[in-house]
Parts: sequence; structure tokens; C-alpha cells
Amino acid sequence: MPLDQSFIGREYPPTPAYEVGREKIREFAEAIKDRSPLHRDPEAAKAAGYPDVIAPPTFAVLLSMKAHDAIVEDPQLGLDYSRVVHGQQEFAHHRPIQAGDRLRTVVHVDDIKARAGNDFLTVRAEITTVEGEPVCTAKSTLVARGTAEDPEGEDA
Repeated sequence: MPLDQSFIGREYPPTPAYEVGREKIREFAEAIKDRSPLHRDPEAAKAAGYPDVIAPPTFAVLLSMKAHDAIVEDPQLGLDYSRVVHGQQEFAHHRPIQAGDRLRTVVHVDDIKARAGNDFLTVRAEITTVEGEPVCTAKSTLVARGTAEDPEGEDA
């Protein structure tokens, strides 16, 4: 079943606040094998001009993917998550994510396209502090395999 095109432009409510802690940053850095002291040592981070340890740039995926739950779990969209693969991810950082941040994410459906029998869902997650300061914009493309009705007749 194809995805509902009327969802283009839809914005979902903000996620609950996510408290960024030093240990969460350290664990993430460890998992991705990032050995930078900026992710582990508060004194090194302060010497570099940050108030506390900073997260690796891809840490934002934790917040953006959690926010995607609102879309994935929306029954009206018609997304069968068992058919989804992650197609693309990009981040635009407005400032580093740092220990002590309290962040919220608002997720948007920017586009839905059908190509070769697949639906391509472009999602944007705006990550801000609870006070509204922009921190990161994360864009991703989810591909729902074999769900689209191809309007251009490319299905074979």
C-alpha cells in the first residue's frame, strides 16, 4: 500500500526532553570508536572552549531516530516498518551537543516520492534545547520497499 501523500508537510509534536549526560556521550563515543578527549574529559573540553564534554556529531541520531517513532507508529501514514531500510542521513549542526543539554526534537515529513515500486520518505528532525535554541537539523530518507504505486509506470 502506498504512503499517504497528504502527510507531506506534517509536523509532529515535540518529544519529551532528553537529558544529555557525560556517560551517554562517553558510551556513544566508545561504541563508534571515537577516542577524542572532547567526548570523555571535561577538562579537555573546557580547554577547547566548551562548557563540558561534547558529543560526536552522529550522537544526534539517537534523538532523531527516537523522534521518528511518531511517524513510524502513525497508522494513518500506512508505513510498514518491516519493509523499511535507511537510505540516507545527514546532519547540519548549529552547535555541538554537550553534556547538560536538555533537548527536544520536532520531526517533519518533508517529502514522499514513489520510484521503482518503492516509497521514499524524507524526514527532518529539528533538535533544539528546551528553551528553543537550535542545535541540529537531521535529515534522513527512509525507503519502504515494494509499497509504492509508481505513477510513471516504472514498476516492472
